[in-house]
Amino acid sequence: MTTRGMAKVRTGTVVSDKMDKTVVVAVESLEKHPLYGRRVKRTKRLKAHDETNSCGVGDVVRVMETRPLSRDKNWRVVEVIRKAR
Repeated sequence: MTTRGMAKVRTGTVVSDKMDKTVVVAVESLEKHPLYGRRVKRTKRLKAHDETNSCGVGDVVRVMETRPLSRDKNWRVVEVIRKAR
């Protein structure tokens, strides 16, 4: 993993791998509710570039922000942390 400036890095789970060289990664975060103060789980779905088509559904991957690769693909898979069973 090369560091280029301050690119964002996120860890998430692959929820779809049906596209060619693209995976959809669900990234979960805990945020504080603005009024009630309780921590709420938020899920963001990112499209990430997977050059080798090596990711499958259920894999835990690390993705890194990159230049726009398509209309809504601004992330790329850096590494597969854990393969799904």
